[in-house]
Amino acid sequence: MARLAVFFVYGIMQSMNTTERIVITGVGLTAPNGNSLPEYRSALLNGKSGVSPYEIRYFGKTVAGICNFDTTKYQKKKDLRRGTRAGSISIYCANEAIADSGIDWSSADPSQVGVFIGITEHGNVETEHELFNIKQFDYDCSTWSHFHNPRTVANNPAGEVTLNLRITGPHYCIGAACAAGNAGIIQGVQMLRLGEVDLALAGGVSESIHTFGIFAAFAAENALATHEDPMKASRPFDKNRNGIVVSEGGCMLTLERLTDAKRRGAKIYGEIVGYAMNSDASDFVLPNPDRQAECMEKALKKAKLEPEQIDLISTHATATPMGDIQEIGAIRKVFGNSKSTYINNTKSFIGHAMGAVGVLELAGNLPSFEDKVIHPTINCEDLDPECAIDNLVIGMPKTADRVEYILNNSFGMVGTNSVVIVKRSTE
Repeated sequence: MARLAVFFVYGIMQSMNTTERIVITGVGLTAPNGNSLPEYRSALLNGKSGVSPYEIRYFGKTVAGICNFDTTKYQKKKDLRRGTRAGSISIYCANEAIADSGIDWSSADPSQVGVFIGITEHGNVETEHELFNIKQFDYDCSTWSHFHNPRTVANNPAGEVTLNLRITGPHYCIGAACAAGNAGIIQGVQMLRLGEVDLALAGGVSESIHTFGIFAAFAAENALATHEDPMKASRPFDKNRNGIVVSEGGCMLTLERLTDAKRRGAKIYGEIVGYAMNSDASDFVLPNPDRQAECMEKALKKAKLEPEQIDLISTHATATPMGDIQEIGAIRKVFGNSKSTYINNTKSFIGHAMGAVGVLELAGNLPSFEDKVIHPTINCEDLDPECAIDNLVIGMPKTADRVEYILNNSFGMVGTNSVVIVKRSTE
């Protein structure tokens, strides 16, 4: 039996290549301040916030990051009625990523395409809608929608993509709280290296603004941002920050093996050279800077990099009083005061798009490989001394001497941490 087990493991190892180089060849997104990478990047460089006033039933008036993309570009109205907002965002982003990649979709093998989408949660929006609707009928459950079950299963957003694009390869969603965007990318990389797929559509989505419960819960925690100017409500690292701006959005990447991308002459945004995930195992909500530091260190080790080689850290910082301090503490522990490492934040522009935000943050920084410009953190008008760190880019973009490596942090509730490192392509 022992010899058989050794043979079996050897056979598995022969079918995969853990050193296969994986690259990003397409980006499709919708964010509160842009519906394509060029539009989104322009907003980030020009200080354009996507946060606006918002009102939702029961909770009332607040602020949120709201996406405004063409929902009928890739779907018929009947599909929109049957499906979900998260599914619609996913379909839009997946189709945009494929178009951006230049892949000849008509000749692609649908059985060799995988869809891996990070989510914070799924189903709350639809359940709240159904409860609101049956209330109008004195809670008569016979009025409950027969679409509810397929709408609320955890794999729904990824499944809707496969239905739309007729993909027959594997699909599923990865629940990793606000680390989920990175988790979707990591899953895509791993499935490509395992040889399970030849193309991965990977990323994250969020429909969070359509559930009043998330606003009520953050308000109950005293963690929901308020400001007289909605565009200044999300203010990471600012001394007067007071919480999270809830946002929706999505971003999907096309991931391919480098050999396949080169064979078809694809443009390459970057190569994924390192990643890591770990758990705090210490608190439901309060992040653990030691575990965050360990996650960054593991990703650096996998990429065979020293901290000084990272040119840009895209922070997770959500503008909660303790969360921002904890992450800066973790960065200090790993990077010290590296003179060659710039630090920025994207939530100051778009708020917190939950499962989508990690990959949206990475996407917004990818153009830095070409133009060497670091987009700033906005709304930090009075820097909290406890968040002060060298090379934190605030207010205006910064031109760097080089941008070869980007490290993307995403951390989530119940202590889940994720880090992805991307290298500028020289191919």
